[in-house]
Amino acid sequence: MVSTDERLLPNRAPLYLVGAAAITTLISIRAFEILMALALVALIVERRRWRLPPIWLPLALFLLGTLVSLFASGHVREGLPQVRKFYVYLMLFLVASAVQTAKEIRWIAIGWAVAATLSSVWAIGQFYERYRAAELAHRNFYTSYVDARITGFMGHWMTLSGELMMTLLVVGALVFFGRDRTWIAGLICAAAPVSAALGLAWTRSMWLGTLCGGVYLIWFWKKWALAVVPLAIAALLIANPLDIRERAVSALAPHQGQTDSNAHRAELRRIGWDMIKAHPWLGVGPEQVSRQYRNYMPPGVQANASEYYGHLENDYVQYAAERGIPTMLALVWMIGWALFDFARALTRMPPSAGGRWVLHAAIAVIISVLVSGFYSWNLNNSELLGMFLAVMGCGYAATWQADASQGRQPARAVPAASSFK
Repeated sequence: MVSTDERLLPNRAPLYLVGAAAITTLISIRAFEILMALALVALIVERRRWRLPPIWLPLALFLLGTLVSLFASGHVREGLPQVRKFYVYLMLFLVASAVQTAKEIRWIAIGWAVAATLSSVWAIGQFYERYRAAELAHRNFYTSYVDARITGFMGHWMTLSGELMMTLLVVGALVFFGRDRTWIAGLICAAAPVSAALGLAWTRSMWLGTLCGGVYLIWFWKKWALAVVPLAIAALLIANPLDIRERAVSALAPHQGQTDSNAHRAELRRIGWDMIKAHPWLGVGPEQVSRQYRNYMPPGVQANASEYYGHLENDYVQYAAERGIPTMLALVWMIGWALFDFARALTRMPPSAGGRWVLHAAIAVIISVLVSGFYSWNLNNSELLGMFLAVMGCGYAATWQADASQGRQPARAVPAASSFK
């Protein structure tokens, strides 16, 4: 005879695989993609009904706009990497369909905290090695480090920083608003190395995104605690551990020469605006910014060989220049719709509801991504995008759980592929 636990185990496989996929965005892109595929297969085999977040419509328009832009550009082969990235957007529907409760989401959040802590510890070790190497070679640490920063388990410091930003905000929401206090001490301890690694990565856009998302969380936690934020920032800048102040001040007063990216970002924005003015509806085509940027530089101006022109360091300018203003607005509509849904769900949810922390986390993460996106093309990174979509999927799962407990209309669902006869 098969035990109850044995009968239930297969039904949990989609949840376990989706949760593992979400957590491995912080560890390995290959593991993340493989686990996504396994989760998809598990959902189909289990004949699980798919739950569709309402933002499927603007997302579909964004993907459709990308395809139209691709074919209109005449450079289909070069733009295929952006079509292959469509696979990552499946993460939103996998999480929304496999995750059911705030308790399950809490385990994913704890997994993110553990993975981020391990990556941060590794990154801090990388920082020590770089600092010692600059010291032994008698090189200026700032100029030697700014182009060779810590990456943790990831391939680039921007990826690491974006993931740590989102993890800190999810952990902060769970600490501030979570009803189960079992893991709070461990989460607070995990936040220490994660915060340190985020600071040592020197990514100003992610610092700003974390600050904005953190201010949101603190405002709804204890408004009086906001007074501590400027004091903490001032103390950090005065203490200036490991040149943090110099990096922060460089946002307003960059170093001479090309040490900081401020001037280059301004140059990229000008190139992007010229692309948008020339191709407002469909853009120059996916993956064409890096191939056509020279055509949009002012006459007589040459590209700086030491700078990177592969993208425009701005989510909004990049998508508008690549795929046209309507496609960019479809993406903004999708994210804004989710933000509105989560904020509205919070107003309907009882103060004692266990899923409130999930919605606060989702809102804080969305705010951080929207803000940091002004200074980086963060949504093109598969690991960052996968984690961001997972957070949004968790937000909808918490919303639907609360709606069901109060007798409201359940989420729209469609049968899995294997359910059709």
